[in-house]
Amino acid sequence: MMINITIDGRPVEVEEGTSILNAAAMANVHIPTLCYLPEVQAIGACRVCLVEVEGNKTLQAACVAPVANGQVIHTNTERVRKARRFSVEMLLSNHPFECLSCAKNLHCDLQSLAYDLGIREIRFTGEKSGGRIDESSPSIRRDQNKCILCRRCVTVCQEIQSVTALYMQGRGFETRVEPAFDRDINDVACTNCGQCSLVCPVGAITEKEYIDDVWAALNDPTKFVVVQDAPAVRAALGEEFGYPPGTLVTGKMLAAARRLGFDRVFDTNFAADLTILEEGTELLTRVKKGGVLPMITSCSPGWIKFIEHFYPELLDHLSTCKSPHMMLGALAKTYFAQKAGIDPNSIVVVSVMPCTAKKFECNRPEMYDSGYKDVDYVLTTREFAKMIKQAGIDFQGLPDESYDDPLGEYTGAATIFGATGGVMEAALRTAYEVATGKTLENVEFTGVRGLDGIKEASVPVDGIGDVRVAVAHGLGNARRLLEKIKTGEADYHFIEVMACPGGCVGGGGQPIPVNNEIRSLRAQALYNEDCALTYRKSHDNPSIKKIYEEYLGQPLGERSHHLLHTHYTPRSKF
Repeated sequence: MMINITIDGRPVEVEEGTSILNAAAMANVHIPTLCYLPEVQAIGACRVCLVEVEGNKTLQAACVAPVANGQVIHTNTERVRKARRFSVEMLLSNHPFECLSCAKNLHCDLQSLAYDLGIREIRFTGEKSGGRIDESSPSIRRDQNKCILCRRCVTVCQEIQSVTALYMQGRGFETRVEPAFDRDINDVACTNCGQCSLVCPVGAITEKEYIDDVWAALNDPTKFVVVQDAPAVRAALGEEFGYPPGTLVTGKMLAAARRLGFDRVFDTNFAADLTILEEGTELLTRVKKGGVLPMITSCSPGWIKFIEHFYPELLDHLSTCKSPHMMLGALAKTYFAQKAGIDPNSIVVVSVMPCTAKKFECNRPEMYDSGYKDVDYVLTTREFAKMIKQAGIDFQGLPDESYDDPLGEYTGAATIFGATGGVMEAALRTAYEVATGKTLENVEFTGVRGLDGIKEASVPVDGIGDVRVAVAHGLGNARRLLEKIKTGEADYHFIEVMACPGGCVGGGGQPIPVNNEIRSLRAQALYNEDCALTYRKSHDNPSIKKIYEEYLGQPLGERSHHLLHTHYTPRSKF
């Protein structure tokens, strides 16, 4: 039912039940917020979105107050402005003044609000609630001194990811956001997904930075430093340099990497193609020989840690494949080192990833199959952008450059790994042709694309029958599928799971902000690149054929199994 209201003197027709905040947005009226999180949370905790409604004695929190027919709303009265300033001043009075050195400087919602509201001094002084700095995690850093209790991180962790590593604790002045029993975040069942860092409006939760370590490696003349990037990075990095979301900046990104001093620039997409050969072969082997089904993808380290904590009894369902960047790290220190005549002990592998969980992953004891640490450092997309800015590089003015051989050639199937459903689609392209020996005329499996939480499809394959697949993104949706497996309801052969909503395009290390519109634009950029490439099926990649001929032998062979596959570790829920 549509109703009529008036916002700042303008008539607006909206659906009954719409919040004042969303109604104002439809009328192109901006109402500031801090705790509000589109698609996730509206709790009215920060009191920054206050508006005046004629007939009401008190101001209303626009994010939670529904519109009513005939309502007259004012968003910019003196009373409203004073109330918003008061709310922000109260938050600032309990906030450390470290803006210049804060990781969120110039990207902080509280800082922006203070500027927009014209706050130049804090009238309120007194004791600050304070808090601790938790650096226990290899993936995220928590500074509770900066927390404004907006509850965004708690809501995402509990309701979207279903992990519940963070809680609201204490009352009144002692209220704080912490893991249970005030434990370190690394001592609880945190999946390192970093979605909390994406939604934190201030610098209370950020990624754990390894920029200084990478600079040190680049400045060490005894080190040969290799960098690789995930497909989702090229669709998002440009946002840090003024490009609109969904702009592919692959060539400029590679040019920037070389100007930073990296000795070789490889593509994680190469290893994504490799993953499909290994994973597809593993799936067909399980189907034909009666292995554990459904088989579930293992590309997302946040997802891996989730199942290790919460469903260790289902670990046998996981593919044994390492994630693509770990595969490439292992090959950089074996295959590439051998071909280039470089001592693997001198090679430093840096991965630029959309993901904070990969910082944890590269330190797993299982990731030393090359005889060395497969990947030495992981930088997020945000960290890589910081390095480019630190170096004073004019990103937009860079020429477009290409990846280095032999670990730089890739197909469209690898590119779409960055979007939810991409791994599944890439696997189906190869599995179909390997299983049937026939050419797949239409390589696009659109049924597994999009931002629905769980997607299902069935693909007829000669000699096997209908291959039933499912795709989930976000750990809350993954939990729903795992419960189906436990109860025997999951009648699938193959399941793709990505820890982050939208897949890697919405990873915890991507540029901020992230919402479904931005996730869709980034994903579409990857699909567009897929369509433009000569090779769109992983097994057609000439460099993949060559590495099997020269070094690996065959998928699931002795050497590939040693270097490219791994095992998983049951972990406690608490």
